[in-house]
Amino acid sequence: MAPRETGLIQVYTGNGKGKTTAALGLALRARAAEKRVAIVFFDKGGEHYSERKILQQLGVEWFGYGMDRIDSKTNRFRFGVLAEDTAQAEQGIAKAMELVRGGYDLLILDEINSTVALGMVSEKSVERLIEVKPDTLELVLTGRTEVAHGKIIRPSYFDRADLMTEMRLEKHYFYHGIPAREGIDF
Repeated sequence: MAPRETGLIQVYTGNGKGKTTAALGLALRARAAEKRVAIVFFDKGGEHYSERKILQQLGVEWFGYGMDRIDSKTNRFRFGVLAEDTAQAEQGIAKAMELVRGGYDLLILDEINSTVALGMVSEKSVERLIEVKPDTLELVLTGRTEVAHGKIIRPSYFDRADLMTEMRLEKHYFYHGIPAREGIDF
């Protein structure tokens, strides 16, 4: 039996920078090849994500779910999970289930792994989505899986991946006091 050439499952994970960036690069490449692309952003509420300004112009459909975790007064990140975060995540997985049957060539579920690790969406929900995924749909799952105290959760659906890349943190300017920068980090 010949190996599949389409419809693979790709995972970008790890505690290093670059998971979303890699997925966005893949979306750009797919659109240049005239493929239908959709992205569901999990746990990324708010209007400050620069890439969203251009995605629609490129013909990439995107859907954002999640509360804004950046406090508008202090510009600091909010950790922890609120009931609203979980409700938004559940809406996101419902939208992803709808899109998986929508005739796309590429579907990116950005930050789905961290959403699962934080308990906002169950592993089973992602497994069900994979089960109904058409053979021709390329599925990309991004996000870290590290939770409190450095504990790493390895979701069961990682075993289904055809490609898994772990971004490893060696150095980051954030730890030297440089804040996230528009157009570079968001």
